Amino acid sequence: MAETQVQALDFSETRPRTSEWKRFRRVFFARGAVIGGLVILALTFIMAIFAPFIAPYDPYQPGVAESLAPPSAQHLLGADLLGRDTLSRLIYGSRTALQVGFISVFASSVIGIILGIVAGYTRGFISGFIMRAVDALMCFPMLILSLVIAGLLGNGIWNVIIALSIATIPGYSRIAYGLTLSIRENDYILAQKSMGSGDWRTMLAHILPNAFPPLIVVVTMQLGSLILAEAGLSFLGIGITPPGAAWGAMVNDGYKYLLNSPALSFAPGVAIMLVVFAFNIVGDGLRDALDPRLRGLL
Repeated sequence: MAETQVQALDFSETRPRTSEWKRFRRVFFARGAVIGGLVILALTFIMAIFAPFIAPYDPYQPGVAESLAPPSAQHLLGADLLGRDTLSRLIYGSRTALQVGFISVFASSVIGIILGIVAGYTRGFISGFIMRAVDALMCFPMLILSLVIAGLLGNGIWNVIIALSIATIPGYSRIAYGLTLSIRENDYILAQKSMGSGDWRTMLAHILPNAFPPLIVVVTMQLGSLILAEAGLSFLGIGITPPGAAWGAMVNDGYKYLLNSPALSFAPGVAIMLVVFAFNIVGDGLRDALDPRLRGLL
């Protein structure tokens, strides 16, 4: 009788199962830095989408102000050497940064994840060939490899996207490869194979969903790195062709006049810093919220 009462007490004191979505919101929004990062990203997206309505002047029109005009009520961040409004170019530069970041991340993540899953699931020549090619690309730092590819392809936004996409494929392939090696030996994968499930169905319907949470964190944090890499390429002159507005090119154009017009370099530099910081902080928050060790906790 006493044993029955103890079992009933233990059963009544068992913690109720927590909704995964509720736990995700609780963990993700618990840090003020993550909320600040989301606010910065929201403002950046709004600025990029509604740039034609927000920008006070045409960013490509020279002579709207005096050359190297200081900040004023008409030009809040002053003007560059050609008399173009710095604030308008800063606003339009957000379009370039987000376009390069998202397209490059999408292309490289799709290709890299597929290659990594195929290499991790299969054995033999296909797996060895894919991973040795990935190892060869990983011998070069990402920025150096993208610099070489962009130098061979030439200037232009699409050439920069291609260069950054190729340079970041190895990272996704390596991570997907390691996750696939650990997932493919689980019982539910073996059960699917015993039921006659095809290789592609197993990889796409069972391995990819289970590997997706860590990969989405990598994708989010990689966005900031690619925006910084694009700014670096533009600063070196191998990026967005003039008169296109790019934050890295604006820093390059303005650093010669730091003493007279510091806003020309500081404004786009601060924009790069804030956006990269926001993506990294949001990615860090996603990592905490998607951590399987926190499942079942509030």
